[in-house]
Amino acid sequence: MAGSRGGWLDVPLSRVARLCAAMLFVLLAHVTLIQAFGSHALNADRRNERTLIDRYGRPRGDILTYDGTPIATSLPIGGPYRYRRAYPRGEEYAAVTGHVSLHRTTGIEQAQDAVLSGDDAKVRVRSLVGDGTVEGADLRLTIRDRVQRAAYQGLRAAGLPGAVVALDPATGAVLGLATYPTYDPNTLTTFDGKLLADTARRLRQTPSQPLLNRALNQLYPPGSTFKLVTAAAAIASGEYTPTGAVHAPARLRLPGAPAYLETGRCGNGRPTLAYAFQASCDTAFAAIGLQLGQDLLREQAEAFGFNAGQLRIPLLATPSRYPPVEDRTQMALAAIGHHDNRVTPLMVAMLSAAVANNGVLMRPYLVEEARLPDGAVINRASPVPYRTAVPPMLARYLAAMMTAVSPDRGKGAEAPGLSKAPGVSDVTGVPGVRMAAKTAASDGVPGEHAVITAFAPAEAPEVAVGVVLERPGDRVDAVATIARAVIAAALR
Repeated sequence: MAGSRGGWLDVPLSRVARLCAAMLFVLLAHVTLIQAFGSHALNADRRNERTLIDRYGRPRGDILTYDGTPIATSLPIGGPYRYRRAYPRGEEYAAVTGHVSLHRTTGIEQAQDAVLSGDDAKVRVRSLVGDGTVEGADLRLTIRDRVQRAAYQGLRAAGLPGAVVALDPATGAVLGLATYPTYDPNTLTTFDGKLLADTARRLRQTPSQPLLNRALNQLYPPGSTFKLVTAAAAIASGEYTPTGAVHAPARLRLPGAPAYLETGRCGNGRPTLAYAFQASCDTAFAAIGLQLGQDLLREQAEAFGFNAGQLRIPLLATPSRYPPVEDRTQMALAAIGHHDNRVTPLMVAMLSAAVANNGVLMRPYLVEEARLPDGAVINRASPVPYRTAVPPMLARYLAAMMTAVSPDRGKGAEAPGLSKAPGVSDVTGVPGVRMAAKTAASDGVPGEHAVITAFAPAEAPEVAVGVVLERPGDRVDAVATIARAVIAAALR
């Protein structure tokens, strides 16, 4: 009887044992899965304090200008976080460096995070082969300190939202990239979570959008600077020459619309293409657009880089766009840079860079090299062509037309032909240097932006510049003033 009862008791005990064994197996399997496949997600979780402590437990590599000026470095501090990021000239370089905070990384800090932190495979291997200590690599950028200073100070002096981009047309190297208003990245490197959240929220809610990188990610109407594209399409078509006459009435009725474009006096109504470009005759270029048609304009715009998709320099640039055109009125407006044409300040600089480099647009880039603490270079930039915008002869025609345009006048100079050019002593602030330019601005017109694309020296280009100022009103001349200052800084 007792034995029978003992056997009866063994049945539920064995079931419980099997159930416990199964649960233990599931638990161990789950832990194994998490450790093997879920560790990356756990490490990336913002709430993982151990990951944050490890991230700030060693210094990141420095970010330097081309001249060797540190613009981002790591400072040793006390507490669980051993290093804190510092930006010696924070506001001036914020659009380039971005920032590293507890929960977010932007700018070059984000685009080159693996190299700066030491997580990049090439950096890690070279470090381990050495003394076994993993350290981040230093980045040397293409930015020239004096060019960046001129760009930022020019924007701040104007006191208007806007941006500046300066390029080396022969290589694509970014010599300067500044936006305004901006912010101080140092205010976002605090380890006080509440202070960080309050500061980030204040910056996001500021109407002037200081966190917006206007140079790369804000789109603007190109206005008359797009006439560079239309002029290129016109000459490339074989139907126009720089010295050939074009139709430029004082008023041009837009097809299918009870509206007119008005230019005012543009020569005798039959100026040369060069004069129409210099005087920025809207009716002439609208008529050219109607004559050329949608396909030729789009093809030429895309040759300059419109609708090209995302471009990384390595910061991500918003694509400039030449939009679909549904009717001939839109076609006429698109040809003069209106309708829905949109450009970034980077694209504005790229227009001139392509012309200055005999029609070949080089791929813009911002990082010159990455170097380990022991001095070994692990990455070095190699300039590469991005696209061919125009043939060399056409580029020379466009350069001559741009050289005859005075950047001091929003609607262009009144020179009648290619031979006239502005004085050489006061165009850029550098004696003997002429600037080739095309502007888009209307004095005192509310809501219009001021845009300039330029390069210099006109005869042997070394720098191309794009400048945009938002709604300058009667301060429209500031856009040319900034362009001259940046070019002068680049040529010193």
